[in-house]
Amino acid sequence: MDNTTEGTWESLPVKLNEGILQTLEEVKFTHMTPVQAACIPLFMRNKDVAAEAVTGSGKTLAFVIPIIELLLKREEKLKKMQVGALIVTPTRELALQISEVMKQFLQKFPQFTQILLIGGTNPIEDVEKFKEHGAHIVIATPGRLEDMFRRKADGLDLASSVKGLDVLVLDEADRLLDMGFEASLNNILGFLPKQRRTGLFSATQTQELEKLVRAGLRNPVRITVKEKGVAATSMQKTPSRLSNYYTICRSENKFNHLVTFLRQHKHEKNLVFFSTCACVEYYGRALEVLVKKADVHCIHGKMKNKRNKIFADFRALKSGILVCTDVMARGIDIPDVNWVLQYDPPSNASAFVHRCGRTARIGNQGSALVFLLPMEEAYVNFLSINQKCPLQKMVLSGDVPDVLPKVKTLALADRAMFDRGMRAFVSYVQAYAKHECSLIFRSKDLDLATLARGFALLRLPKMPELRGDTLPDFKETTVDTDKIRYKDKQREKLRQKLLLELKDQVKISYPKKNFIKNKSWSKQRSKKERREKRSAKRRRDEGSDVEDEEMQELLNDTRILKKLKKGKITEEDFENQISAQISGPKSKHKAGAATHEGSGGEEL
Repeated sequence: MDNTTEGTWESLPVKLNEGILQTLEEVKFTHMTPVQAACIPLFMRNKDVAAEAVTGSGKTLAFVIPIIELLLKREEKLKKMQVGALIVTPTRELALQISEVMKQFLQKFPQFTQILLIGGTNPIEDVEKFKEHGAHIVIATPGRLEDMFRRKADGLDLASSVKGLDVLVLDEADRLLDMGFEASLNNILGFLPKQRRTGLFSATQTQELEKLVRAGLRNPVRITVKEKGVAATSMQKTPSRLSNYYTICRSENKFNHLVTFLRQHKHEKNLVFFSTCACVEYYGRALEVLVKKADVHCIHGKMKNKRNKIFADFRALKSGILVCTDVMARGIDIPDVNWVLQYDPPSNASAFVHRCGRTARIGNQGSALVFLLPMEEAYVNFLSINQKCPLQKMVLSGDVPDVLPKVKTLALADRAMFDRGMRAFVSYVQAYAKHECSLIFRSKDLDLATLARGFALLRLPKMPELRGDTLPDFKETTVDTDKIRYKDKQREKLRQKLLLELKDQVKISYPKKNFIKNKSWSKQRSKKERREKRSAKRRRDEGSDVEDEEMQELLNDTRILKKLKKGKITEEDFENQISAQISGPKSKHKAGAATHEGSGGEEL
């Protein structure tokens, strides 16, 4: 801890409450980090703060402590429904983490209550909890918080509750903007009083962030915390105790190297980052089988309710593997992470820094390794210049066991695994094409045949990128993939029913219906809009999440078949829509099945 400390808590120019000092002693935080030493006195002297500090530098305590101090110094005690402090953060995992820290400190201050408002729970339950217990401190994600401001009809007038707000904190503010929350933040700021203290914490500075500083802060004190021993002109953006490596391997050997590495480090705590949710699902299941006697967990934005439990379970482990997307890249504090492995480089360079920052936190040692293809080696130099993030080369042993046949065996044994592989491949190719650093990551440079072998595919999926192409270097399996069955009997029964109906459909030719439009287009559109609004309201009221993705695809196939039977679509349309189901929906998110955690807010 020596390199990261700025003296004891007693050395602060402002005196901390005895209850706070006792809690710090109990959790064994004897010394401050630079960002804490800089921010806490300013906050407590009623200054607005805009702080930039490397990831893992202890920013959470830099605002939790002054929040409690400022609420204790209020002239009038907070009433039950009166919110004194609001903390807004981009992901539910980070909100949970901040809530846990706040809970530890509030044990000494039972007069204050807190509430956690995040997605993945029933909003009506949140409303009832707020009405029953009140909340002096609110920790929330932007989407759920904005929703709570619209709940006046349900008996919650949050706009009135925040009229006397003392402190607003925007944590990981750059990420809030990256994830598309700018409109939500502006709406939320509109409900808050101008006379308040505001703290804005981030790991990087952007033009969008500067606009937010000007809009939300009054004459802020700007704080930039540098790593000790690093010159101001070449400020390193990753922790100084982080060993950052890269390795070069061909795409057909990439997964073999990952499995070998994880087998060698299975007694440590490892995070493995993939570019898409589909890749997490596919490779995560494979690692569960291939890395014996290791706890393997998977987490991504589409998992909804399961995420909170998975995150808590992995945090409690002494060793294990967490396979994840960039939903875990920012601000998340998992104790004692030894290795951060980036199987796929992230879609933007700043995310690379944040991924690495999941290890070597608060002065601890840690290591990170990114797997690059031969054509991607220029990325190393790019990171060194663009992100001030130097990497050392690590040469992995060329003699590694080939695990890809075992992955193929898993796909042959269960259609669910076969489907996951197809979706993962499609999503990876689509994500690659949308990479921010397009001069280095060019989809036209991808050898799709070699890539498909690296994904252990049994056959190639139908997708636009392969239309009209023959890949002689890729040998498809001789097995009829249509005969691969689901292990889940219910899903297989539904699939067989669909296949039977399709077979019957081929025998019968239905006359094409002539549709007579007896309504204007504008009226048809308004009817569709009303239907969508009713559906959205029902989901909001029930707090429901989308159905299991794979089951949903089968149900979608059934709906398409019904359209064909009624003559609403042609057989050619039917074939195209069924093929599109494998390639993944392209309109649901920016990149369809390849949706990044960085686009679309929490839905990553």
